[in-house]
Amino acid sequence: MKNQTLPPADQLTNDELTVDLSSYRNPPWHDKGRGIVVRSVWHCVNALFFENSLNPSSGLKIALLKLFGAKIGKGVIIKPGVNIKHPWFLTLGDHTWIGERAWLDNTFAPITIGSHVCISQGAYLCTGNHDWTDPAFGLLERPLTIEPGAWIGAGAKVLPGAYVASHAVVSGGAVLSKPTEPYIIYAGNPATAVKKRVMREGKREQR
Repeated sequence: MKNQTLPPADQLTNDELTVDLSSYRNPPWHDKGRGIVVRSVWHCVNALFFENSLNPSSGLKIALLKLFGAKIGKGVIIKPGVNIKHPWFLTLGDHTWIGERAWLDNTFAPITIGSHVCISQGAYLCTGNHDWTDPAFGLLERPLTIEPGAWIGAGAKVLPGAYVASHAVVSGGAVLSKPTEPYIIYAGNPATAVKKRVMREGKREQR
């Protein structure tokens, strides 16, 4: 098929409009939180101490996160291979677990994770998207909140626009893009409610 020159955009029908990624620009309100020097240093720290699976120490990782502006509660566990884009946009509550190869993609907006939350292996938390109706593929930013007691299963994806309510469960491999209800289990792509999370009664074992 020969290349054809398209008429001006105002003369095109909807089916003829095309994406032009060369026209993309970060919006003027987009704030990366830190200057280029700090972001560059963090990029190296993240690669050496977080993404690197040879560093098992949660204590060292927590100290580094706090140094770069993260708000971290007590008893937090961060497993090897974790990728955290911008620590100054991160809040972790008490006794929260971040599993191996989890990706906290808070490049664009804050991620707030409450206490006693489990983020399982390979989970992906995302705060940025693109406007697919915009030929320039404009940026969309949404902060992400995960309430106390919630569980994000292995390989699950929590996308912009989602809100994980208290003690909700996003099952392994699920793709969530909408708010959830407390104590409800969600599964599938797109994630939908499947049943209520019922907690057992009884005294916790002493460790």
